Amino acid sequence: MNQIDINSVRAIFITHEHSDHIRGLNVFAGKHKIPVYSTKGTLEAMHEYSFVDARVSYTAMDDKPVTVGEVSVDKFRTSHDSRESCGFKINMPDGRKIAFATDLGHISDEVLTSAYGCDVVVIESNHDVRMLQNGSYPYQLKRRILSDCGHLSNEACASILPNLVKNGTTRFLLAHLSAENNLPELAIQAALMSLKSSKMQVDIDFTLSVAPVQTKGDFIVF
Repeated sequence: MNQIDINSVRAIFITHEHSDHIRGLNVFAGKHKIPVYSTKGTLEAMHEYSFVDARVSYTAMDDKPVTVGEVSVDKFRTSHDSRESCGFKINMPDGRKIAFATDLGHISDEVLTSAYGCDVVVIESNHDVRMLQNGSYPYQLKRRILSDCGHLSNEACASILPNLVKNGTTRFLLAHLSAENNLPELAIQAALMSLKSSKMQVDIDFTLSVAPVQTKGDFIVF
């Protein structure tokens, strides 16, 4: 983990308008004059919620990639209970690709095909189903999380990893873990069981790590 140089941040990409994803957006982007990109639906929702700032440049992404320096970014649709959530595929100048897919209730064909061929996949492994079912969340919130427009469980995440390895992925980062309904070791265990059952070997066919539930300004180097 390393400290990031703020001056190196050239753009911010927003997956959806929920407060846990955009709470500090305007302060950070406005202060450092960083442009913000997302889907048209997400930006419309932010406007309707009066979550805009005149100091910030917002741009709606269309079907063409956004180029930032030597990197280009494509969006793909995800299934979440927001206006128009998305994930991102980042195309590096050396030909490598990174897929970022969190906040999705299930893996659609569009998500899967967007992740195919990506060297690195950052994917949601949000909750352990048993911990969630037996936890303190209200019933309606549990239903929302478990729905096809909620969040991806450890088991659902783990089930698609072998397919991604077969299609070129060598590095996985499990992300968006619930602080109350998951443990890093449970997410890792589910992923490893799925990959090893497909005869795939850690550090030979793939590497696997977990993003911290909370960060303090650090970033992960791929």
